Amino acid sequence: MSEDLTPELAATIAEAFNRRDRDNMQPTIDFFEDLLTKHPGNPYVLYEVGGAYDTDGQEEKALPYYEQALPGLTGDTRRRCLLQYGSTLRILERYDESLEVFKAASKEFPESDSLRVFKSLTLHDAGRPSKALATLLLLIADRLDTPELKRYEAAIRGNADHLANLEP
Repeated sequence: MSEDLTPELAATIAEAFNRRDRDNMQPTIDFFEDLLTKHPGNPYVLYEVGGAYDTDGQEEKALPYYEQALPGLTGDTRRRCLLQYGSTLRILERYDESLEVFKAASKEFPESDSLRVFKSLTLHDAGRPSKALATLLLLIADRLDTPELKRYEAAIRGNADHLANLEP
């Protein structure tokens, strides 16, 4: 039975995350693996173990942790896990699965700009550069509120629509 994310566990996770060294992830991996033995099945700890392996370039090892964590995660941690899971699938060249994750995640978190950015990376890597660019153009049109861009918003959206329809 997994447990909730208590304030104490959240503080422990945050402290370990802040101490991590992206150039030497083994201490972080070891810390989170040990934490998982103390909190077996906890989705928040599972997510952090997956993230540590992922950051270390061990994507195959990260996947099952993400998959186990996702059903128990909520809110922003769930969004981050979905993003990292979809990105990991992309790195492993499992593009269709990655796109499915991003499609579902975008429905669940429609205001997430980061999901749209990472979806565009999957589209690009999957050989669909026009759809990738269209995704980014729509993000720009939706989020950058400058007089100059607002003047050309219709053109930006029209180009995005055109590009999106060039590829399946």
